[in-house]
Amino acid sequence: MPFKKIFITSAFAILFFGALWIVFVWLALQDDVSKLKNYQPQLTTQILDRKDRLVANIYGDQFRFYANFDEIPPRMIEALVAVEDTLFFEHHGINYDAIFRAILKNLKHGKYSEGGSTLTQQLIKNTILTRDKTLYRKVKEAILAIQIELTLSKEEILERYLNDTFLGHGYYGVKAAAQGYFKKNLDQLTLKEIAMIAGLPRAPSFYDPTKNLDFSLSRANNILERMYTLGWVSESEYKEALAEIPEVFNQGLAQNQAPYVVDMVVKQLSYLPDLKTAGYVIKVNLDLDYQKIAQEVFNKGYQNAIKLNRLQDKENTLNGAMIVTHSRTGEILALIGGIDYNKSAFNRATQAKRQIGSTIKPFIYQNAFDAGYSPATMIPDVARSFGNDEEYWRPKNAGNSFNGIVSLRYALIHSLNLATINLVDMVGFDKTYNAIKSYGFNPSAKNLTIVLGSLIAAPMDLAKTYSLFSNEGIILEPQLISQLISRDGKVETFYTKQEEFTTPQQAYLVTSILQEVVNNGTGRRARVRGVDVAGKTGTTNNNNDAWFCGFTPDTQVIIWFGNDNNGSIGNIGGGTNIVAPIFSDFINGILKIDPSLKKRFVIPEGVYQKTIDKVRYFYTDTSKLPDKKITEEENKLIF
Repeated sequence: MPFKKIFITSAFAILFFGALWIVFVWLALQDDVSKLKNYQPQLTTQILDRKDRLVANIYGDQFRFYANFDEIPPRMIEALVAVEDTLFFEHHGINYDAIFRAILKNLKHGKYSEGGSTLTQQLIKNTILTRDKTLYRKVKEAILAIQIELTLSKEEILERYLNDTFLGHGYYGVKAAAQGYFKKNLDQLTLKEIAMIAGLPRAPSFYDPTKNLDFSLSRANNILERMYTLGWVSESEYKEALAEIPEVFNQGLAQNQAPYVVDMVVKQLSYLPDLKTAGYVIKVNLDLDYQKIAQEVFNKGYQNAIKLNRLQDKENTLNGAMIVTHSRTGEILALIGGIDYNKSAFNRATQAKRQIGSTIKPFIYQNAFDAGYSPATMIPDVARSFGNDEEYWRPKNAGNSFNGIVSLRYALIHSLNLATINLVDMVGFDKTYNAIKSYGFNPSAKNLTIVLGSLIAAPMDLAKTYSLFSNEGIILEPQLISQLISRDGKVETFYTKQEEFTTPQQAYLVTSILQEVVNNGTGRRARVRGVDVAGKTGTTNNNNDAWFCGFTPDTQVIIWFGNDNNGSIGNIGGGTNIVAPIFSDFINGILKIDPSLKKRFVIPEGVYQKTIDKVRYFYTDTSKLPDKKITEEENKLIF
């Protein structure tokens, strides 16, 4: 009797403390249950262009698009349940028959060869527990399975499983797999494609159709056979699916079509710690059609420059950048930061600070016009010397020519250095310097060399400042991102910053002259048949940099070429022969896909014209200019 009493007491104690332990474990696992209840997996963020086309995917550790349960095809559920857990809708988290069969099979083989896990248990393994084959972990798994079944519906469990499971090739979840392997939405999948995806969880790498298509098809056929045996598909469906061999795509996860642009987006939104994991949709102003054309004409221009300069690959450091914006909104429609992102991720469009040469001159003349001068104002184009013997500077025109007395219109068309220096002297250097800074330039020194382009700027800086002309007196901050949409549908809209500097009438005075730069000046190779084009070339000392800054009524393009080592690109025409033709090719290219683009500049009301000696001059009603101060001698030269 004492032995029996001891046995009963011990058994009771074991059961009591076992139950107590189970209760303790049950309570200790509440945080894990909550994790699955409030399931928040990593989601891939997508960058879309202005027409909602994919520019790139950006992601963290897991590439995933979330699919709500009602997005998942019923056939996907049937295929998964058929092969992984036939009694899923009948058990309460644990399939005791399956566990018993697995134990017998493992004992027969003398090793662990089969598990009896339900889909609920598999979900727990994927999201909460490790895959260690210990008794304690198995107990926790069983307890969690029961808790999850009590907390979530079967549909919620399936939704989480089908979004969380790894399906090979970097894809997590069935939505990512459908788009990745087959370029289809879930509702577009065929029965065979569904079976191929359903076969992946068992061995994702082995059954990856991009690596082992035969094994993937064989596994899918086995699943189809199982579904047919269960009576879940008809004979005709079964035979049709068996015969199908779907087209499989081996895609990179990022699918990045504009890497320099994507880097800019990531940098601009770096204040978001979950940018790559929270499933944002980022809409950008980029137009992938424009981007493709820009890349094509840019590469063509690059090869032309190589040919002209006879550069050998071993000594070639030539590179460049191109930025396309909408003239009236500042939206960035295309952007190239270099000739080959794979060789250099350095974004020359935003980071390359280079001398801008004669592209500064339109701003000098705009300031003069706003100060009361007109395109017909006459100015001497004669030599000047500055400094002393120790610091002597004698600027020259291209070709060392002198043109005598010329109009401001003529001086800007032909980019005359000496006339520009004399204009600055007439307006006042301090006023000119302050105007240059107000436009957004940042001179490193305060001397006359800056008015001929010694100051440095990135192409993006010129994309901003040249909007002074293309946007009729209002400078626009180039805008890349248009909207940021969070996973809960919250929308943040990005607006273009703008600042008014002059009137449309005054800005048109420069625009009309820049049209002549393209029609009859250094920008002739930027001409486009049937379209008004205004622009300015620029070539810096020693031919280190070649620029063209041009615009049509709708589109502004900034192009720069130069060596990364800041060496000379050679005496090959710079902005005229290398860069200006790229502009022309680009505008002609986009007109083919967007023929509705505006082709003519509209002369603002309040701008007048007069012909003198067969030359047409535009001018404004200068009596309305504020603080107008013009000497009597100067007034004789104005209409």
